[in-house]
Amino acid sequence: MTVDPRLLRESATFPREVLAEIHRAADEGLYYIRGFGTKRKLPTFDDLVFLGASLSRYPLEGYRERCDTSVTLGTRFASKPIELKIPITIAGMSFGALGAHAKEALGRAATAMGTSTTTGDGGMTEEERRSSKTLVYQYLPSRYGMNPDDLRRADAIEIVVGQGAKPGGGGMLLGMKITERVAGMRTLPVGIDQRSACRHPDWTGPDDLTIKIQELREITDWEKPIYVKIGATRPQYDVPLAVKAGADVIVLDGMQGGTAATQDVFIEHAGIPLLPAVRLAVEALQELDMHRKVQLIVSGGIRTGADVAKALAMGADAVSIGTAALVALGCNRPEYVADYHALGTEPGFCHHCHTGRCPVGVTTQIPELEARLRPEQGARRMQNFLTTMTLELQTLARACGKSHVLNLEPEDMVALTIEAAAMAGVPLAGTNWIPGRGGL
Repeated sequence: MTVDPRLLRESATFPREVLAEIHRAADEGLYYIRGFGTKRKLPTFDDLVFLGASLSRYPLEGYRERCDTSVTLGTRFASKPIELKIPITIAGMSFGALGAHAKEALGRAATAMGTSTTTGDGGMTEEERRSSKTLVYQYLPSRYGMNPDDLRRADAIEIVVGQGAKPGGGGMLLGMKITERVAGMRTLPVGIDQRSACRHPDWTGPDDLTIKIQELREITDWEKPIYVKIGATRPQYDVPLAVKAGADVIVLDGMQGGTAATQDVFIEHAGIPLLPAVRLAVEALQELDMHRKVQLIVSGGIRTGADVAKALAMGADAVSIGTAALVALGCNRPEYVADYHALGTEPGFCHHCHTGRCPVGVTTQIPELEARLRPEQGARRMQNFLTTMTLELQTLARACGKSHVLNLEPEDMVALTIEAAAMAGVPLAGTNWIPGRGGL
């Protein structure tokens, strides 16, 4: 029997993937948990382009004229601010979410490039501290693995209020990844699902955050920069509150940020994209006359040197990468394909970080799988990736006539869509019109 093609028209409201999810939910009665980040299409830095120099601007000549990439973080109150050679840092990803080999590889690469890594939930491992010249210690609601000695051993402290992939929600690490070592660091039973708190247990608002920052400064003799990390939801309010509380650095994580495990509904339906979040955060800092005085690090979907350049041009001081770093280590690399098939997926589509069965050894605690990622090999790949991103960033900055990447500015860019123009606050290409601000 021949079926009329007109009868096979797919519903826009109920496409196949929606039907499949409804069927799964009806069979299981549980929400869907996965890793990675949002898969929906969102406005990104790809919707912006640089104008470059011609007659009205003077470009810098190739590799013969210097274009500096250094950045200093934590200059507001800390007696020992962090000096980085490049404005690209490694985001907080826990030991537990990642294996020890991955954490060591990231540390080695960051050290070679003169940048920093971040611990993530669950505490500091010796491999990470040993391999990372500059290490930021995350202070999370869970307090897993937290102790004053490790706070002092760190080079900066990042108080995590929220995360881009799940703003308003806590961390999650499923039982299959709670090994004896992970359980020991977190004081948890082996093999039992771990769900972190969604808010800090000893404070309920910005006034209490002020007290907490003061406590951390006293513990560390006012040496360490104090970061405050927020998920991108209401940065126009959250940034001023963090500044008022005494933060040296704001870390802003857009909804494209990845995660080891959380509810799919969180990943796809909470938070705002990084593109508008950066503008709102920078405007808030400018209104307080604190732009460049309190540094702004942005994260969530940063993949290329072009993304970095555009974030800096919008007013960020540095960026942080997580998912892209894992991809550089080997995430979704087309190797060990049979193991991807055993997870029910293919290389390029894998989001199974939560299972602990990562085919390439990045997000696993299983020794035979983790052995597939050798720290020295992973570090070499990661260093190559950071080098490429830095060269791309410098290429665009030189083309705009900038001798330092932090001299990039919104005037160097235009938007290709009305949505991007409105979100980023830069003109639509071919006009001087910024939607919502008048002009033609």
